[in-house]
Amino acid sequence: MLEANHNPLIDILFEQAREFVGLYDVAKGWFVRVNPAGYRLLGYPSAQALYDAPIRSLQVQLSPAENAALREQIARTGHYELETELRRYSDQTFWSHVETTSLELDGQSYFLVRIADTNPLHAVERDLAQSVERFEAVFAHATIGIIVCDQQGSIVLANGKSRELFGYAEAELLGQRIEVLVPNATGRHHQQLRESFNARPSVRVMGAHRGTLEGLRQDGSVFPLEISLSYFRLDEELFVVAYIIDVTFKREAEQELIAQRQRVERLNADLERKVADRTHALMTTLEQLEQRQRELALALAAEQELGELKSRFVSMASHEFRTPLTAVLTSATLIEKYPAAEQQPQRQRHLDRIRVSVKHLTDILEEFLSVGKIEEGRIAARPALLELPTLVEEAVADVQGLRKPGQRIEQDLPAGPPMWLDTSLLRKVLVNLLSNALKYSGEHTVVVVRAACQAGQLTLQVQDQGVGISAEDQQHLFERFFRARNATNIPGTGLGLYIIGKYLELMGGTIDLRSELHMGTTITLTIPYENHPAD
Repeated sequence: MLEANHNPLIDILFEQAREFVGLYDVAKGWFVRVNPAGYRLLGYPSAQALYDAPIRSLQVQLSPAENAALREQIARTGHYELETELRRYSDQTFWSHVETTSLELDGQSYFLVRIADTNPLHAVERDLAQSVERFEAVFAHATIGIIVCDQQGSIVLANGKSRELFGYAEAELLGQRIEVLVPNATGRHHQQLRESFNARPSVRVMGAHRGTLEGLRQDGSVFPLEISLSYFRLDEELFVVAYIIDVTFKREAEQELIAQRQRVERLNADLERKVADRTHALMTTLEQLEQRQRELALALAAEQELGELKSRFVSMASHEFRTPLTAVLTSATLIEKYPAAEQQPQRQRHLDRIRVSVKHLTDILEEFLSVGKIEEGRIAARPALLELPTLVEEAVADVQGLRKPGQRIEQDLPAGPPMWLDTSLLRKVLVNLLSNALKYSGEHTVVVVRAACQAGQLTLQVQDQGVGISAEDQQHLFERFFRARNATNIPGTGLGLYIIGKYLELMGGTIDLRSELHMGTTITLTIPYENHPAD
């Protein structure tokens, strides 16, 4: 060790230093004094172990000749600093900062050496370098465009993908304004939007809800893009990061998707229309089939009705025609037996029978003809001035020959206003009703005819004391050739009430029938009339 007068204060500072502090004897080529922090830094168990070290070099990469040259340079310059890799006692190496100062003590040359362990700093720098390399790798090889701008909107960084998107060579984008690349963004209000973003920076999508953004390439062509904004601060300065994606294929795919959706919608609409058309056609066909079915059912019903009518007609005709024809034939045969003049009363009686039978046949044929005319539409109501008492008297006179012993017809006909009705149709209706009343009533019975006029309507009523009609038969009385079951032994065609109903329809009237078995029948007609001639 160095033997000299020492300053106690310097000794304390020397010993308490936290870094390596050593006194290097140039002549010996090794340290002659080292502080505790120094030998511990180099991994020696004690200062003496350091002094006695067989290897007299700490630097890893310097040969003995290089080491001698370095000592000469330090002696010449007086001070020298370097960053170098040193070797510990265990042969482990570490990076350090070495500061060497040349000095003279008692005529001998020394170096005051200070060593600071920079291994942690190197580790941090190495990690930082790796981070920078990773960042540069990510930045440079990113598959989306990344552009960094300062607060004024000038481009300070641009990766390769962004240059590729906009068609610029390396470094051509640096210093350019971001407006050069997106000139139509958000209605060209870049300055206001930049100031708003700088005042309240946040991660957001550029141009959200403002339509499609378009980028401008260096060659003047445009393409659709999407831009997301982020930010960071460095040395109190705000920087904006723009992440840029070319959405040309996305937009084309969206347009293709829209076109396909529209095509599908058209196909669906066409299909729905075709289904609707087919459904309509099917419904129409079903309706036609149902209509044909109804028509067939009606035709079948009409056929059945016609068959029933034919059966009724044959049964009625065979009965109704046979009786008068038999009477005519019998009377004609008997007349031949009375040739003498004095037998004229006998002949006259048979002639009257023949006349009555022929009239009966004529009435039957007249009913048949009336039915035919009604169904062919050849009968129409022709109103004329009607004298109701006269019409009733004539009708009563027409049926006088049908009265049975003791039968009488009473009339209740109050005076009424003049009226216009079809007198012919009304007379036939009344004659038919009176005939039925007399025919189906017994001897010594009364048939009453009543009439009333009120509010433009004529009410005509015929009431008898006859056999009556059951409730079951009443609902069929106005059908052709229908006869009540309790009247099958009484002559008749079954057409009378049917004809009356049709005549009333022609005159716009209605008929009401009330009857009970063995209690008689009351038929009420209600017919509207005019009290002046029709224009």
